[in-house]
Amino acid sequence: MNNTINEGYVKSELHKGIETIEFFHPQSNSLPGKLLHDLAVAITHAGEDPDVIVIILRSAGEKAFCAGASFDELTVIRNEKEGLEFFSGFAHVINAMRLCPKFIVGRIQGKCVGGGVGLAAATDYAIATEAAEIKLSELAVGIGPFVVGPAVERKIGTAAFSALAIDASGWRNAEWAKRKGLFAEVHEDISSMDEAVHRVVTHLSHSSPAAMAEMKKMFWKGAEHWDALLIERAKISGKLVLSEFTRNAIAKFKAK
Repeated sequence: MNNTINEGYVKSELHKGIETIEFFHPQSNSLPGKLLHDLAVAITHAGEDPDVIVIILRSAGEKAFCAGASFDELTVIRNEKEGLEFFSGFAHVINAMRLCPKFIVGRIQGKCVGGGVGLAAATDYAIATEAAEIKLSELAVGIGPFVVGPAVERKIGTAAFSALAIDASGWRNAEWAKRKGLFAEVHEDISSMDEAVHRVVTHLSHSSPAAMAEMKKMFWKGAEHWDALLIERAKISGKLVLSEFTRNAIAKFKAK
């Protein structure tokens, strides 16, 4: 097993009611199973902590926001059980974000691929830079955006989601993502994005936690069945990842 699977971190820091959850992985902030687990736990804990009023979700560095699933981990999945277990990691993170009674503000400094688009979509308010291009690359490696699909479709609609999912090798720029509703704001550079994040979370940190919790329920209305739905979707991905097509496609991607 490749050592990079065990690299990276998730860390949380609370300051004046604002909880910042940061994740990092040396391979473009991709997400192996351990980081997915730690991310879901951190979001759940922040949601339960009465001292937390609002959450910032961010990744480390100035380049990619999140490259999605860890290819190193995908290549060592040996059976459907392990496949389900891995893709359930994304399901648990998205459901933790959905069920968290606090608003989650996404700080999207760079490119989002696959599961990274799903993370951005599951935030309640995403603030991005012009460098934050997006791509749902799953079909290109023989799977599909099954687990993150409901979160992405909820934000940008079926037509835009299907275009993104079908054109699996094509990037869409940050302005496209803003027009479709994935990003609430797009800024020229990281410093102006950070100013906007600070402005929004400072304002929210002085807002009514009870009102925000009720608003969050309202915004996520219709997603109550996702606990079961996303696990069903994870089963599909977990089965497809074992195919010879996917094995070969991932090997080609890794060789680039």
